[in-house]
Amino acid sequence: MSTEESTGTACGYTDYVEGDVPEEFPKTGEGATGTEAKIWEALYEIEDPEMPVSIVDLGLIYDVRVVEVEGDDGEPETLGIVEMTLTYTGCPARNYITNDVQCAILSAGVDDASVRLRFTPEWTVNMVTENGRKALREFGLSV
Repeated sequence: MSTEESTGTACGYTDYVEGDVPEEFPKTGEGATGTEAKIWEALYEIEDPEMPVSIVDLGLIYDVRVVEVEGDDGEPETLGIVEMTLTYTGCPARNYITNDVQCAILSAGVDDASVRLRFTPEWTVNMVTENGRKALREFGLSV
């Protein structure tokens, strides 16, 4: 299992602010099939440690894919990869969240898991899904 942080422009402390969001976000796993769909289902079960909203509905998941790689023994293995971000780079729950994501990937039946942290595009509150907005409002936040 691995957690990698991609190079690129890291955001500083990110407030819950409005901002431009690339058209393909938020990603929700809609249309995923097979093992990728299983990973998305498991990711929906992971809530942000500070509020009762899934990391998918918060818009933290940028990509989920499953690839075949050569294992240490030369045999093919499946690797589940999740590219994601955090609400800000200094998130104190970083290890907690990435460990949960690794477990979610492995629960889908892949041989190995990789969590890749990205900070571009920078996360904004506009990446939150409508279900996430509803949950945040129920939690008492104005979004």
